[in-house]
Amino acid sequence: MKSSSSYNEHRDRNFSHNDRREPVEEVQVEVGQRFPLTIKRLGINGEGIGYYKRKITFVPGALPDEVVVVEVTHVAAHFLNASLRQVREASPHRVEPHDAKAGEVGGFELEHLAYPQQLEFKRDVIQQSLERYKPRGWQHFTLKPTIGMENPYHYRNKAQFQVRQLEDGTIIAGLYKEGTHDLVDLPEAGTQNEATLTVIRELVKMLGELEVPIYDEEHGSGIIKTLVTRSSEATGEVQVTFVTNSKKLPRKRQLLELIKKRLPQVVSVMQNVNPGKTSLVWGDETVKLTGQDYITEELLGHKFQLSPRAFLQLNPKQTTKLYQEAIKALGLTRANRLVDAYSGVGTIGLTLADKLGEVRGMDTIPEAIDDANRNAALNDIDNAEYFTGTAESLLPQWVANGWRPDALVVDPPRAGLDETMIDTILQVRPEKFVYISCNPSTLAKDLVELGEAYRVDYIQSIDMFPQTARVEAVVKLSRR
Repeated sequence: MKSSSSYNEHRDRNFSHNDRREPVEEVQVEVGQRFPLTIKRLGINGEGIGYYKRKITFVPGALPDEVVVVEVTHVAAHFLNASLRQVREASPHRVEPHDAKAGEVGGFELEHLAYPQQLEFKRDVIQQSLERYKPRGWQHFTLKPTIGMENPYHYRNKAQFQVRQLEDGTIIAGLYKEGTHDLVDLPEAGTQNEATLTVIRELVKMLGELEVPIYDEEHGSGIIKTLVTRSSEATGEVQVTFVTNSKKLPRKRQLLELIKKRLPQVVSVMQNVNPGKTSLVWGDETVKLTGQDYITEELLGHKFQLSPRAFLQLNPKQTTKLYQEAIKALGLTRANRLVDAYSGVGTIGLTLADKLGEVRGMDTIPEAIDDANRNAALNDIDNAEYFTGTAESLLPQWVANGWRPDALVVDPPRAGLDETMIDTILQVRPEKFVYISCNPSTLAKDLVELGEAYRVDYIQSIDMFPQTARVEAVVKLSRR
């Protein structure tokens, strides 16, 4: 999670193009100052946006058309941050949040907004990004209505909760309060599926009963830092990973015995070692404590074995819809050769394999590639192979050796496509191209350069993370 200072620096550089208004006389305002504000719209992070004497003001928790009273929390050259103190005139779309802690931690940014309006916002946030970066022909892009969920709760199949011990000895597990390292206990969370939370709650009890040392961030002492649970919707299996401050795990034998007795759904228990103070949740070393190496999930009739650090979308129901949209957009035939870039454990490419001639995929994480090739064998797929490395290095090698793809699917991290990757795409120019994005800003930025060779047929937004400001998009591109 970004610190509040780095988040504000990022915002100072990147607030929406629409908010770059003509210079005005410097607004005199101080932290702690309160004033009424009319909210005009939602920003890309789901916060309300208003203008105090023409200076843009971001207010988490406020909704468009509301009149609110806010308190300034941060003053920057181009914007103000403020907290919501009172709603004088409420939006008709304001609803009571499902979670009591929704205003304290991330992952619930839009829970106070009715779900149909959340879906409208997620389409609009893509439009905002296009307006900012202005890729070629952006005014004529078709932005389809966001595909939502029938029940937009209890969808997350993975929980990654920090663990701390309070002064009275109580052990809690949850998420950090926004912009701080103050842990908020989350015995319930409306976005998590019950399988992950049930296991987390029981593990916390076990750690307390056995008096296993809990990590103390201030002093760098103790053992248990983080509890990670992942469940399979298809099989009901649960995998547990203890992230620890050292290789030692006191009371390990007793702990594993309790898990076996009380949590029969847990079929895999791992330990990840991540010593010292670090902003990273995971360390480099993972060892199996007991049970299976993997849990198995199923998507579109294919089985996928997942090791603890394997990437898989956190919303199984919407992942199926996402991949169906990718299949439809690509329009593959048996003659096609597909590159599955940023492949992870191969979920996208392997679900497409029976519709084309050959799949080659790549990822920079060796464990993910091992999982991808194992998953190909698990599903009796013999026309797909995965390689360790970057697409920008492997793809030119394949082309030079006579293997040229005519179809490409990319699903990059939030930072978007690497510059070298964009250059590679423009050189190879596969006929069929789908870009799956989890960040509208970097998507719009990448489309500026990709527009040299491709036109955007349409953008289909999909709500993978209800109650949050995040949105996924499937972009169908055609070669010019």
